[in-house]
Amino acid sequence: MDSEREAIRALTGAHDGVYWLESEEAPSFGSPLGHHEDVDLVIVGAGFLGLWSAILAKERFPEWKVVVVEGGRVGFGASGRNGGFIDASLTHGLENGLGRWPDEMVELERLGGENLDAIADFVARHHIDCDLTLAGSIDVATEAWQLDGLEEYAQKARTFGHETEVLDRQAVQELVHSPRYEGGLLTRNRTALVNPAKLAWGLAEVASSLGVRIHEGTSVTGVSSAAGMVDVTTAQSGSLRSAKVILATNAFPSLLPGVRNFVIPVYDYVLMTEPLTSAQLDSVGWHGRQGLSDLGNLFHYYRLTNDNRILWGGYDAIYHYGSRMSSAYRLRTRTHLLLARHFFETFPMLEGVRFTHAWGGAIDTSTRFSMFFGSRHQGKIQYALGFTGLGVGATRFAAQVLCARLEPKESAFDHLGLVRTKPVPFPPEPLRSVVVAMTRRSLMQADANGGRRNFWLRTLDRFGVGFDS
Repeated sequence: MDSEREAIRALTGAHDGVYWLESEEAPSFGSPLGHHEDVDLVIVGAGFLGLWSAILAKERFPEWKVVVVEGGRVGFGASGRNGGFIDASLTHGLENGLGRWPDEMVELERLGGENLDAIADFVARHHIDCDLTLAGSIDVATEAWQLDGLEEYAQKARTFGHETEVLDRQAVQELVHSPRYEGGLLTRNRTALVNPAKLAWGLAEVASSLGVRIHEGTSVTGVSSAAGMVDVTTAQSGSLRSAKVILATNAFPSLLPGVRNFVIPVYDYVLMTEPLTSAQLDSVGWHGRQGLSDLGNLFHYYRLTNDNRILWGGYDAIYHYGSRMSSAYRLRTRTHLLLARHFFETFPMLEGVRFTHAWGGAIDTSTRFSMFFGSRHQGKIQYALGFTGLGVGATRFAAQVLCARLEPKESAFDHLGLVRTKPVPFPPEPLRSVVVAMTRRSLMQADANGGRRNFWLRTLDRFGVGFDS
């Protein structure tokens, strides 16, 4: 099979749109803010972080007036554009956490597991129809060098409660058929899959039922202190004065200028196939319907949807000079063709399958790959950023931290280095673009050279910084 030609054929007619967000069930949540009002808490952003924050704040302070303002629609940004993987990790993986907070990892891994359980419990209690399933995950090795150290890692992961099993070539082929797989790591208890847009809409409905008011189509232009409160101005005719503000803006430029260098927007791209036939599904196997990703430095992530489509994304993360963001960046033909070619190289038995949707979206990437927290104006403004592509689950934990910080007392999370510290900021332009480009090129070279990391990557490792999506 000519994978290049097959990729072009399969993408012909693919819709430039997000599969998750195009549901006929997509609800609306409130008209644009058109008046001035004094409230107790304003949350900027109606993605996962903003919605979890609204729910947890209202449960904690039921008497408060809580308002969420969103420039687009609920879940329009990263929350509705991702692959729908809910990972238990709060630290972008066990190894990343051990490299940064080794003395806290027992607690952080416990908190991450409890967080995943709490999300599943919340979805069940509130009857949120979002196709959530505790499917587990498989990290697949597509090169022999990726198997090195896998058993050692699995043993380490088991000490933190991970139910892991190292798979040889025969074992991984029995689970999912691909001529590229050399082995892998099956983890049964640390990953759930979900329809992310339906989860966002379900969270918004719960928040509304608790008395939270949501205003879509309301772009915030600034936050400032005023008479012991915070003024929130918008591009529309409305404004708010609030005792507290939570900023949940993800990859969009922070309303606090000094924060902007701690994250950069990196565009990640996704394809969605048409529904597979029973014969096509049988040719792939995948009866466990686990979430999959490969073990390269530049990696793909993929999973089956409830209607038997394959979502296929990742690998080619793109940064634009000056941290620019644009709706034009959400479609990148070159990257989508690359992803399609890789898809058919992985699953040649699916020759003839077409892609119905192709999209992209920005991820708020930090140099330590994990979330961080901060505050301004004597604690009246709280924020969390830097989820780096692993925020579907971690945003709920972040919301717990932010809501605890709304009270003038030490919280149960303040002792954690994950909460207390910030990542190394990205350098200013033009150095920023040079660093990102050098890192991406070095990661590609490492994948092509048996995983061997060059001097540049070893230097970044030494200082605990990097680039990822």
